[in-house]
Amino acid sequence: MRTPLSWLADRYSLGARSVRLAALGSVTASIAIIVTGGIVRVTGSGLGCTDWPMCTGETLAPTAEMGVHGAIEFGNRLLTGVLCAVVGWVIITARLQEKPMPAVLRGGWAQFWIVVLNAIVGGVTVWMRLSPYIVAAHFLAATLLLTAAVYTWHAAYADPAAGAGAGADGAGPGAPGSGARIRALSGALVAATALLVVVGTLATGSGPHAGDSSDVARMPFDWTAVTVVHGVLAGAVLVLAGALLSVLPGDGFGAARRKAVVFVAVLLGQGLVGLVQSLTALPSLLVMLHLLGSALVWTGVLQVHFTVRRACSGDSGPLGDAPLPRARGASTYV
Repeated sequence: MRTPLSWLADRYSLGARSVRLAALGSVTASIAIIVTGGIVRVTGSGLGCTDWPMCTGETLAPTAEMGVHGAIEFGNRLLTGVLCAVVGWVIITARLQEKPMPAVLRGGWAQFWIVVLNAIVGGVTVWMRLSPYIVAAHFLAATLLLTAAVYTWHAAYADPAAGAGAGADGAGPGAPGSGARIRALSGALVAATALLVVVGTLATGSGPHAGDSSDVARMPFDWTAVTVVHGVLAGAVLVLAGALLSVLPGDGFGAARRKAVVFVAVLLGQGLVGLVQSLTALPSLLVMLHLLGSALVWTGVLQVHFTVRRACSGDSGPLGDAPLPRARGASTYV
């Protein structure tokens, strides 16, 4: 079926650099939407707009009487439009590649639908008057968007024509069977980090609502106990990251090792911010820094995992920017 994108693809083409920059832009925008959501929270602006999708029952935008809280909440909503534009550019640049990038295209469309999902969850958050469970779901939906963005960013550097270099046992570079152990540790690291993020939402939902002086419902958990569990999980993630680093060979896994080192550094910084904010009654600035750190930790662990998987499969280096001859039937991609 012919679509506007297939019509454009028959007439124009872009180099791989364009899709990589677009994918990086979507990662940046996904992190920004998490941070601005934190600004909404710490300024007590979650109900700055009292309805959704309209800001009020009568107006799309906030009125002067709604003050700064209305402006902050509405500004966060407007960022969804910016995010849609960025994701749209990812889809367009992926579709206009001379050499088809189906993984990038799938990642771009996944981001689009997750943006729609997150907007709906945001609306439910307003309708439910900031229920901590829906607020947690809103954050997790934003994290899911970041997951799709990082996947797309990584896929933009993968050569779709590269063959898998792993042997029959799937070991890849290094000693026989080492690839399976490395992949297992990498998967465990991602799973533990995901659990860390989820428990972090419980700590947020059961603790004081930083920056909001109104009576906002909290989750019925003991905040101190949940915070301790969150800290123990962070320690477990650190141990797993160290274990992964210890088994990564230098040959063929240099990029994975570098990203693992960066991940450990970001995790340690995030742990320090979390400890200080817990001991200092959740100051607004540290709450926002901790949200930023959460996004960077999740981005980091995904980068490590995707790079490890690629190294284990023996894929070649990233695509060059020079266009390649168009494959017949490429216009069948949406």
